Formats: sequence, structure tokens, C-alpha cells
Amino acid sequence: MIKFILGRMLMAVPTIVIVAVAVFTLIRLIPGDPAALMLGDIAEPQQIATLRSTLGLDQSIPVQFMIWVGHLFNGDFGKSIVTGEPVLHLVLSRFFISAQIVVLAVLIASVIAVPAGVIAAWKQNSLTDLALVGTATVLLSIPTFWLGLLLLLFFGLKLGWVPVLGYVSVTTNWKAGLIYMALPVATLFIHEMGVIIRMARASTLEVLRLDYITHARAKGLSEQAVLWRHAFKNAFGPTWTMIGLILGNLLGGIAVIETVFSIPGLGRLLVDSIFQRDYPVIQGCLLLVAVAYVLVNLVVDLLYPLFDPRVVAE
Repeated sequence: MIKFILGRMLMAVPTIVIVAVAVFTLIRLIPGDPAALMLGDIAEPQQIATLRSTLGLDQSIPVQFMIWVGHLFNGDFGKSIVTGEPVLHLVLSRFFISAQIVVLAVLIASVIAVPAGVIAAWKQNSLTDLALVGTATVLLSIPTFWLGLLLLLFFGLKLGWVPVLGYVSVTTNWKAGLIYMALPVATLFIHEMGVIIRMARASTLEVLRLDYITHARAKGLSEQAVLWRHAFKNAFGPTWTMIGLILGNLLGGIAVIETVFSIPGLGRLLVDSIFQRDYPVIQGCLLLVAVAYVLVNLVVDLLYPLFDPRVVAE
């Protein structure tokens, strides 16, 4: 078990290194000069050159990368070119907002969709199965931004149950914060339920065809006991992997939802920073998203043996 954990952790290190190199290189390919953008169109060439020297943009790309990595090891992600705020503090505060929405949405989607997928497999080819699969297909087909706008129109404008614009942190006022988070969370979990239902159904169907399930039925166990006591644990492994992938993808791709609902999260910060050519903030956002994705998948790998002990043996 220890060998398995160490192996998975060591595999995550080169991934993060490659991501750091890719993030730094891609940022430098963005057209535009941050120094000229900060000073405006009326700036003198000498002023631009001085600011470029201050920001270290006059150095070669390899030198800039080594300086950046050295600062990262010291916990210094730089300062925002636009606001002057430390990047690490800015990115972490925005990431906390996005993480609340994503984790809550994935948790609700999993609690509802996993049992629904198992029941669909248990009732294969029945009306219940067709209804659940059809619902999952419809949910998968709806774009999240369109679903978010529909929910905003109906519950915000028509019924007036939730605010249309604005955001309140749950740490400031947890009741108001949950109200502002309701529609973004609902948009995400409604869409992701379709993916989880289909995966849970497919993996459960595969397990139900195995010999040990037939043996359990031959012993006289009830279908409920066979399903939840014997089939569910082994069937949940692939679904658990899918949940981890969904969680990582949403952490990196929540910008659209945050734009629709005017949420000051990490995705919104990244979009704004790209338009402002704020290199340090862009790098910090992308690096944090990549590290979060790697860590989520690492946790998924480490917990997978709880559902399938054969993984450790391999």
C-alpha cells in the first residue's frame, strides 16, 4: 500500500513541472506588451523600457522562467500588474469562491446521480431505466451557460426567489451566501448528473454480469442485498474516477458560469486578467488550476483501492 501511494505521488511531480513550463511558455505567446498596456498609449518609449526592466520583461525567456521558479519556491507568485496586489493572496481568495460552488455541486450531483445510475442498471430495459437514461441524455445535451440563463430568468426575474446580480461570501453571511450560490450550484449539478448517471449505470451493469453476482443470487440473497452489498462497491470504482475528473474539470472551467452569475471567482479573475495582459495573475491562476487538477486526481487514485483492492496488488 505504501509503495502504491509513493508511486502515485511521484508521478504527480513531473506532471506539475511540465504544467509549470507549459503555463509560462504559453503566457509569453500572448500578443501585447504588459508595460505598454499599463502605461497607456501616451507613454514614452523610455518609460516603457524602464517599466519592462522593473518587471523583468527585458530578460530572456529562460532567465525569466528561472527567476519565476525561484520565487515560487519562496511562496512569491509576484504582484498583479494592474492592482499591485500579491498574486498568491488574490488567486487563493478567488479559488476559495470557485471551490465552494464546484465541490457543493459535485457532492449534490453524486448523492443523487450514483443511486439513480445503480437503480437504472438494476431495472435494465424497464420504464425506470429508460426514463433515467433519457433524463441523463437530456441533461448532458444542455449547455451550462444556457441552463444558467434559464434558471436566472425563471427563479431570479420571474419568481424573484434569488438575486439576479451580486455575490455575498458565506464567511460574511452564510445565509445570504447560500442564496447567491444556489443557482450556480444548481446549474452545475443538474448538468453533471447526466454524466454520473450514465457512468454509474454502465459500471453497475458490468459488475452485475460477473460470476460472483450469480453465485450470490444462487445463495438465496435478495436482489437488494446483491445490489448494494456486493455489486455497488466494485461498481463505484469507475464512477469515483469520473467524479474526480468532473471535479477537476469544473475547477478549471467554471469561468462561463461565474460570468453568467457575476461571481468573483477564479475563472472570472482569469478572464479579466487575460484581457488586461496581467501576466503574473494569469500564471498564478493557470498554475493553481493545474495543481488542483493533479491533486484531485492524486486523491482519486489513492482512494481507489478502497473500492477495488486489486489495484494495489497490480
